Amino acid sequence: MPAHLALVFLAFATSAVGALGGLGGAIILVPALVLAGMPAAHASPLGLLSVASGSLSAGPTQLAERTVHHRLGVTTETAGSAGAVVGALLSGAVGEVFLTRFLALVALAAAAASGLRRDVTGELVERPPDIDLGEQRGSLAGTYPVMDRAAPYAATRLPAGLAVMSTAGLVAGVAGASGGFIKTPATTEIMKVPVKVAASTTTFTVGITSAAALIVFAIHGRINLNDAAPVILGSLVGGRLGARLQARFAPHAVRVALGVVLLVVAGVLFARS
Repeated sequence: MPAHLALVFLAFATSAVGALGGLGGAIILVPALVLAGMPAAHASPLGLLSVASGSLSAGPTQLAERTVHHRLGVTTETAGSAGAVVGALLSGAVGEVFLTRFLALVALAAAAASGLRRDVTGELVERPPDIDLGEQRGSLAGTYPVMDRAAPYAATRLPAGLAVMSTAGLVAGVAGASGGFIKTPATTEIMKVPVKVAASTTTFTVGITSAAALIVFAIHGRINLNDAAPVILGSLVGGRLGARLQARFAPHAVRVALGVVLLVVAGVLFARS
């Protein structure tokens, strides 16, 4: 199989599975590329391109579901993008062995997050008209649909949430992952936002985090355009497919399965480094 065709297929598969499990495809794509022999410093920018592409492709579906909270996303991205820039700068100053081991640690953290993530349950109320669903303008609160009912919510503990988001951005910049496996649990557990809203908002906004780090990689000349094109193509299609399939599978079962895969990947990365 030609190398570019293999990249398209790999990006498609990892983006679809990543969107299905709510972790983002880059957390699988980057380790897979490293295991295939690509240097981690080369694979990281491709992971961020996959994140940005998957975010764009999943956006229309999640906007239609009224589960994206724009104000919350933009607020948390101020910290996440700053962390991503710092992480991208640091990644150029460390060695290949460090990057590979750091990527293995990120895979372990993602595996733990995928298996332990819980939802925030709130009181269900009568479902309002569709025009009133979604975020409440000018606030970090909103209402999201739950079958024929609705659940109101309001984000809390913003300073603590922003601190974790900056860490997630740092991880994204260094490892080339989306940081979504940190952002979504943090938004749920710390800020008390329902997991559906947290996952949709994170997926919708991680493209901003990726773009911030990619600017640094582009200035440093670390983006291989020949490899970037097939990764973007596969991620656009895979991310859209994963977003559509998400409603048809039990989210927890998918995340547990992904967690097992990530544990194996982390073990192999440690062994190779």
